[in-house]
Amino acid sequence: MSNPTKNPQWAAVDKYATSHTHPASRPNTKALQDAHDQSLAAGLPDIAASPPQAKFLALWCRILGVTHALELGTLGGYTAIWLASENPQLHVTTVELDPHHVAVARRNIEAAGLTGRIEVIEGEGLAVVRRLREEVLRGERERFGFSFIDADKENNWNYFDLAVDMSTPKAAVCVDNVVRGGRVADEANTDPRIQGTREVIEKAGKDPRVDSVVIQTVGEKGYDGWLWAVLKEKRE
Repeated sequence: MSNPTKNPQWAAVDKYATSHTHPASRPNTKALQDAHDQSLAAGLPDIAASPPQAKFLALWCRILGVTHALELGTLGGYTAIWLASENPQLHVTTVELDPHHVAVARRNIEAAGLTGRIEVIEGEGLAVVRRLREEVLRGERERFGFSFIDADKENNWNYFDLAVDMSTPKAAVCVDNVVRGGRVADEANTDPRIQGTREVIEKAGKDPRVDSVVIQTVGEKGYDGWLWAVLKEKRE
């Protein structure tokens, strides 16, 4: 997540709470820590979801009974490993542009023993997602019950629109980094990432296919937030 502001207390709370809600004795703890450490050692930026954020996403998949999830922005595979390791029935399709990130992610996923349930697709985000949508509409790929969008922010709406179009009824779609330290509320901000974020929030709010909400977050990754949307059972 983006981290324009940080507070040591937020990180301390994350560390304390995670030590109790996901202790080292959990079966996936080592794989997750190894994925984090190997990603940093390979020079990847430290921008993956925090442990409580990633586990929250994994628990959402459990609540919804998701069998197929989509992630846009693999990085080192950390969040994908959380999703799959916490949900044995779940298959994750994750998309990444950077070849180096793809190589690191695949090594981490293999080390976690999840190669059979996490598919890493290398390629330009919009091109890949459009191809996935065509596969879904042709019945060649299962619809997604959960989508996590953490890619280039300028295309937030395009990703969101396509994800909704290939999701199951009552599926959830989460867009990361939408608060951006509060800068999203500045109408005069011309940063393309801010403009792309404002676009997805405003268009999602008018989209008859979903009901949506923005949640502000703080933690070890700083001050940011998520857009959450849930597909309606029947389209209007």
